[in-house]
Amino acid sequence: MPYRFAREAVEARMIEQFHKGERVASHMRGSGNGRHTTTPDNMPSSHRRFADWTIERITRETEAIGPCAALLCEKILADRPHPEQGFRACLGIVRLVKSSGQPRVEAACSRALDIGARTYGSVKSILDKGLDRAADTGPATDRTSDWSVDHPNIRGPRYYH
Repeated sequence: MPYRFAREAVEARMIEQFHKGERVASHMRGSGNGRHTTTPDNMPSSHRRFADWTIERITRETEAIGPCAALLCEKILADRPHPEQGFRACLGIVRLVKSSGQPRVEAACSRALDIGARTYGSVKSILDKGLDRAADTGPATDRTSDWSVDHPNIRGPRYYH
């Protein structure tokens, strides 16, 4: 940018990347502030296979498993700065149906929601340890409300009044 345009509003239309003075890529600037754009040709092959997946497609696949799986994947996608960063976790959960079956994956997703887990690894661990088959005693918050701890180091609510 020429110095005379310092602190002036300018319009950028093309983005060019150089390596050791040689232009290696150029593309039009994407519309939308803060949004990233990627040309499929520039993606590694491990990422390219996810290019045809969309949020709508993942939603359809997880809804076929059950409402808990759909809700868990919705939360996984919402927790990421870019929803695409949650695709692999959601696709992993969908893939678990082949090895564990739909009812078990749905139960594992329900358990993951109860404990606040938001990863594929958590759902897989629940399945591996058979925790999806454990008797459900309700949400975790209901179970902890029955705890009563009597110890001299615990001040209790009266201490603060």
